[in-house]
Amino acid sequence: MKNLVKSVKGTRDFYPDEMAKRQWLIKKLAEASESFGYQMYDGPCLETIDLYAAKSGEELVKEQAFVFNDRGGDPITLRPELTPTLTRMVASRQNLLTFPLRWWSFGPFWRYERPQKGRTREFFQWNIDQIGSDSVQADAELIAVAATFFRKVGLTPDQVKILVNDRQLMDAELNKIGINAAQKSAMLRLIDRIDKLPADIWEEKALAEGLSADQVRAVRDLLGNYDLWKNSESMRQLFAALKDLGVEEYAAYEPKIIRGLDYYTGTVFEAHATNGEFRAILGGGHYANLVSDVGGNPLPGVGFAMGDVVIMLVLEAFGLIPADLVDPNTLFMTVFSVETLVESTRLASQLRAEGFKVIQAEPEKLAKQMKFADRLGLGRALVLGPEEIADGKVVVKDLHSFEQVSIPRGELVEFLRKRA
Repeated sequence: MKNLVKSVKGTRDFYPDEMAKRQWLIKKLAEASESFGYQMYDGPCLETIDLYAAKSGEELVKEQAFVFNDRGGDPITLRPELTPTLTRMVASRQNLLTFPLRWWSFGPFWRYERPQKGRTREFFQWNIDQIGSDSVQADAELIAVAATFFRKVGLTPDQVKILVNDRQLMDAELNKIGINAAQKSAMLRLIDRIDKLPADIWEEKALAEGLSADQVRAVRDLLGNYDLWKNSESMRQLFAALKDLGVEEYAAYEPKIIRGLDYYTGTVFEAHATNGEFRAILGGGHYANLVSDVGGNPLPGVGFAMGDVVIMLVLEAFGLIPADLVDPNTLFMTVFSVETLVESTRLASQLRAEGFKVIQAEPEKLAKQMKFADRLGLGRALVLGPEEIADGKVVVKDLHSFEQVSIPRGELVEFLRKRA
């Protein structure tokens, strides 16, 4: 064990039990996405660094991306996010696509960050976007998709909230305070960090951007105004649409939600656990210029992303990950003896051809085989001994209740399907 090769820092091994949890998660987010008509897509894991340089902010490109030169000397990166890839894909086939697009994806991403609870260097992420609509309804639909996912995994509005704001509203309010265009981008990123920094440090950074003490106080007052959304027609329309969609209980206005990425231009939102333990379970917003930035004609869009690490911690904290994720319909084909091995193998193959999942044992004591099936968490075992073979029957044993029944071979498939 002294010479055991370790995994790369910030990556994870997915043993079957962990993989089962990931597959369960994918199933739930697929159900949420596809219930609104979104189609699955994906892009390459390698992209040119130029794709991100002007679209995702300097911090992501310079500090978080895994950048290296390929053998030809060109700088490329492991993808740190998917939205720029999505917009590149849309731009390359813009004349062939039908808008608005509704696309979703789930795949691996990489960011060079300090590994800690809730954060790894390699992670999996749900991305979902609607491109081609500039309506408030599109923004509301994406928030409704997120709320639908929360419902499907059992998270209630008392446990998680989707916090919403509008960059245009905040831009207008910052103008009233006298914050100029040169200061605004930095201030928006600073607002995004207000709950992550001590108050005095945050104020120092704001003053360092050229704000006066009165302006800093005005910004703090602004960020404490939870009725501010009423000043925005689009925000009023958004909350009305969320009510129509039946998810208004999951949403709340939060003036401090800004989203740090440069490409958001309208509605922005994040999901937080209400107990304060988990921030930014998912985050996204409305963007207007990405497709044109990569060479296409201007198209608006709205989308969000959710990493697998934090959401699984949230679900674990609330006890919402199913304890037993083994497929209950997987069958265990015992082997009574070496002499019956051929018949057992043939039966297992026939059942697989009928669509069943079958694990076949090796010829050893039946008690040991049953113990193995129990450790795997399987629910039913099939026994095909010499008497069953002679009579044309199969014994089906429930490994939880220990009840068993003898079924004619010709009726076995129907019997198993009725009890699936």
